[in-house]
Amino acid sequence: MSTSVFNRRWAALLLEALARHGVRHVCIAPGSRSAPLTLAAADSRKFICHTHFDERGLAHLALGLAKASAEPVAIIVTSGTAAANLYPALIEAGLTGERLVLLTADRPVELIDCGANQAIRQTGLYASHAKQTIELPRPSPEIPARWLVSVLDSAMAQLSHGGLHINCPFAEPLYGGDQQQYAEWSAALGDWWQQHRPWLLESVAQPISAELDWPVWRQKRGVVIAGRLKPYEGELLANWAATLGWPLIGDLLSQTGQPLPCADLWLAHPQAGKWLSQAELVLQVGSRLTGKRLLQWQATCQPAEYWLIDPLPGRLDPAHHRGRRICADIAQWLALHPPQSQPAWASGLTELASKSAKLAANHVAEQFGEAQLAQRLPQLLAEQGQLFVGNSLIVRLIDALAQLPVGYPVFSNRGASGIDGLISTAAGVQRANQKPTLVIIGDLSALYDLNALALLRDCTTPLLLLVINNNGGQIFSLLPTPEAQRQRFFCMPQHIEFSHAAAMFHLQYARVENWCQLEQAVEQGWQHQGASLIEVTVAASEGAESLRQLVNLLASGQC
Repeated sequence: MSTSVFNRRWAALLLEALARHGVRHVCIAPGSRSAPLTLAAADSRKFICHTHFDERGLAHLALGLAKASAEPVAIIVTSGTAAANLYPALIEAGLTGERLVLLTADRPVELIDCGANQAIRQTGLYASHAKQTIELPRPSPEIPARWLVSVLDSAMAQLSHGGLHINCPFAEPLYGGDQQQYAEWSAALGDWWQQHRPWLLESVAQPISAELDWPVWRQKRGVVIAGRLKPYEGELLANWAATLGWPLIGDLLSQTGQPLPCADLWLAHPQAGKWLSQAELVLQVGSRLTGKRLLQWQATCQPAEYWLIDPLPGRLDPAHHRGRRICADIAQWLALHPPQSQPAWASGLTELASKSAKLAANHVAEQFGEAQLAQRLPQLLAEQGQLFVGNSLIVRLIDALAQLPVGYPVFSNRGASGIDGLISTAAGVQRANQKPTLVIIGDLSALYDLNALALLRDCTTPLLLLVINNNGGQIFSLLPTPEAQRQRFFCMPQHIEFSHAAAMFHLQYARVENWCQLEQAVEQGWQHQGASLIEVTVAASEGAESLRQLVNLLASGQC
């Protein structure tokens, strides 16, 4: 039994070290090999423990918790394919900057590659997608406790974004024993146990410096592109650009209030390119742009310089512009580069954006569907709430047709832009801050993560899951997919409805087919202290066709 006792003591020290670096949420899947980690987390008062039976969904739950809390989140799973199921969320975190700590239990080395049950090669399992990897040895009292905490402290200090994989082999037995054994091993850390600081304080922060020629550049004609930002960053940037008199083209995830709404429409107008071509500096703040027309203009624009500012490292510019890649905290960078007040130099864009927004509103006014829902989405948002937007068609429609409130929190999985784990991620976002949450995803996305409805059963604040049922992946109706093969091989209609799924997980349910019914269902949902699934039944290709028609109208110059 001494092995099981020391496994627990080792696991408890590991988790205590993570707590010293801000880990509060621990997401746990069932498993025996991971029992030392699970029981140590359960015994600690420092953690909020979340459970789910599906490791893929569990990892996305952790991703959502990390998005909304801006804290590192730990995940505990057993050995074997359980660890492989964390891959999609790990990839997403690496692209969008959340911090995940993956604690994968493992068999000891003598059980690898010999036919032992549930034993796979977990060394290097996540390849380049883990920012850091720690291959721990089998727990042994001969290894000093200060070694374990030092290794963990150094890794956590360097974890600015993405995933830290800690592979944890445990030998049997895994349960039982006298828990007072090996107390001297832990006690060797002395008064560290009574403190709250890491054992090893390692500083890796880099100071931010101002661009010395900024006083010159701020007097020129500039355009600001706003990508994925935090709410307070979006507000700061909107005011900063307005003071400069520079047009700001805001992505759905920019939280800037999109001062020039419906950019995916008006950028198709021939006059828009002529105005924007006068820019001497294009300054992109935040990465991961959504709109097709914005991405097209961004790829072809040729200013004197192109600056991209984002706290994540890497190039982040698929068009490979000549200019400056500035890795910095956005709020700090804006403070170091004060704007100089001057009149707007491209006021024609304001008028064009206003006309485009009116055209969109008129176009969808009489036809209920995905496009109308996207355009009117701001009317459904809760005060002091938040929005989670799925991928594929719906995110593009909202980006093209809606104007969201400035600073209103918007979350998504727009790194790898997969549809796996969207409900799970949204559940994590809501658990992190307990705000009223509106989630909007497509029917295939909901099917892909259907068992994550189990994560919504215990909501104590309103969460509205709007499932847009357009009978398949209608994003492919926007793409030049061959018409003869489009339905079977791309859209894949399922001809289903979600009432039984809601009933199975004891969720409040409504099915709506017009705007009045939708408003009523949403109002009732905001009054319900729990989760509601609202199925929005729409014509299959209406959303894609509406967007296509509006873009064609603008491209023809008829606005």
